[in-house]
Amino acid sequence: MTNSSKYRRIGLIVPSSNVTMETEIPALLKARETILPDRFTFHSSRMRMKSVVKEELEAMDADSLRCATELSDAAVEVQAYACLVAIMSMGLGYHRTSSEKLHKATAESGCPAPVLNSAGALVESLHEMSFKKVAIICPYMKPLTRLVVEYIENEGIEVQDFLALEIPDNLDVASQDPAAPAELWRKLDVRGVDAIVASACVQMPSLPAIEMIERASGLPTVSAAVATTRKILQNLGLTEVAPGGGALLSGGQLARLPKVA
Repeated sequence: MTNSSKYRRIGLIVPSSNVTMETEIPALLKARETILPDRFTFHSSRMRMKSVVKEELEAMDADSLRCATELSDAAVEVQAYACLVAIMSMGLGYHRTSSEKLHKATAESGCPAPVLNSAGALVESLHEMSFKKVAIICPYMKPLTRLVVEYIENEGIEVQDFLALEIPDNLDVASQDPAAPAELWRKLDVRGVDAIVASACVQMPSLPAIEMIERASGLPTVSAAVATTRKILQNLGLTEVAPGGGALLSGGQLARLPKVA
């Protein structure tokens, strides 16, 4: 089933304590509306999670099937599951398993739709841009951050350096200054990397910092939210362009970035 109206319906599978996914992803796509004719609406279903610890992440992930089924009732055209660390903590390569089982749930509900997740969106976007070595910023505690690093490296992308902010409460993650990554990246060893991941977490706000980091570092800069937006557009068959989205949503204009001295 497809949506016959002029608006493209996007389903968001959201941790109950996440307040950033429903701001940054719509912000990017609303910015896109200022330059292109496509229009979007956003429809959410929530999974319970307050603390970013492995036990709560596993329980939350088990609830994702219900969310995919609920969103199918709204006849959304694509669904995005945004909790990168929940997917990555479930085992190497789990982003593929999650997408397949949630897509199956939408088909069984009578409204089949692709279901992407922020973990897969990040690693797939890095590959599509031919970024082989990155440095990343995470809000997670160090053990979960190391799981994220291991997951990304298992997908064939080297993580040269990482910064773990060690914030366990998910609402505290969301309360971080969105511009903070514009300075935090300077704590990373970025020598020889292909890109900076300003936020490997859809809950940690970073959108205002993306292009600030690119201008300061001369390096393509991405985030889990920007990568998720890119994949939403791909699944809708739309051009992967949005103002403020940095390299991933620039239409391939990487040559505009200054060279690092």
